[in-house]
This record gives sequence, C-alpha cells and structure tokens, in this order.
Amino acid sequence: MEIILAIVVASAVIFFGALISMGNERQRKAIDNLREQVVLWAVQDLRIKRERLARDIRVDDPLAWLNHIAEKACGYQINLKISQAFNEPPALLCISGKGTKITFTTVAPSEIKRLKNTKRSRLSQFEGENPLLTLPKNSEIYELSVLNSGILFDLELSLVWNAITKRGSEQIERLWMYKHD
Repeated sequence: MEIILAIVVASAVIFFGALISMGNERQRKAIDNLREQVVLWAVQDLRIKRERLARDIRVDDPLAWLNHIAEKACGYQINLKISQAFNEPPALLCISGKGTKITFTTVAPSEIKRLKNTKRSRLSQFEGENPLLTLPKNSEIYELSVLNSGILFDLELSLVWNAITKRGSEQIERLWMYKHD
C-alpha cells in the first residue's frame, strides 16, 4: 500500500511539474512575442520620426559637425583641422588641437586588415601614402553609427563626407575613427 501511495505521489509531482513547465514555456513564448512586437513598434516609430526630420536635413558647417561627432565619441573637446583627404581607400586625415592624428574612414577595420595584407603594385607605392595602410596597432578605434551618434547620422554623414572630400558617395551608414599619435 505504501509503495502504491509513493508511486501516486511521485506521479502527481511529475505531472504537476510537467504542467508548470508547459505553462512557463507558453508564458516565455508570449513574452518573447510581446518583446518582438515592442521592437517592431519602436523601429516603425523611429522610421516615422526620421521621415519627418529627413526632409529638412542640411549641414551648414561640415567640419563642425565632424568635430561634434568626434567629441561625442571621445568624450572631450578635440578641435579638428583637416589635413588631407584620400580617395582609395576613402580616408580623411585630421589633426586635433593637441596634435593627435585622427583618421576617419568608411572602410571597416576587417577590410583595412585585408588591404594591408595584400601586396601592392609598384605603381601604388608612388601614390600619396594613405594613412589607413600605416595605422599603428595601438590606435583607438571608434565606430560611429546611428546607434551612438544620432537618429539622422547616416543621412548627415553622406552630406558631410561629400562636402569635405569633394566626391559624391552612396549612402554611408558607418564611420570609423582612428585616434593615433
């Protein structure tokens, strides 16, 4: 009799455990679905806000805009001066007020590593030395995008890059900033 009672109690515990587990799983799925719906709503809300703001985008002073974005990334005042723009790969070499070199590029760090590893032809050795090919390993790298630089960053960046480098470009979504001596 005691064995039957023990089996019934163990079965009941296992059964209720399974019911609770199924209920928890159903609740987890509902919470995941709710989170997904909130993310979709937030993205749509940002699209609507961007669409309204995108009509009036203009950047009056590209260097001041670039300076503001760099200061936001570094956390202190930089006071950039443009030194030189390069076309291939696209780069913008700037000097800060303290003499630190800052290089901006639209090329991802992984792509720069690949460029450094490929052998350059003899003709490319006589071109102006692109700072991306000679970046020190201890450079501080900052990735600037819509996530950390403002809701209209990508739209403003295209205007600024075109104004500073004097060359048209497609929509640019990210900018990398290398701070080095």
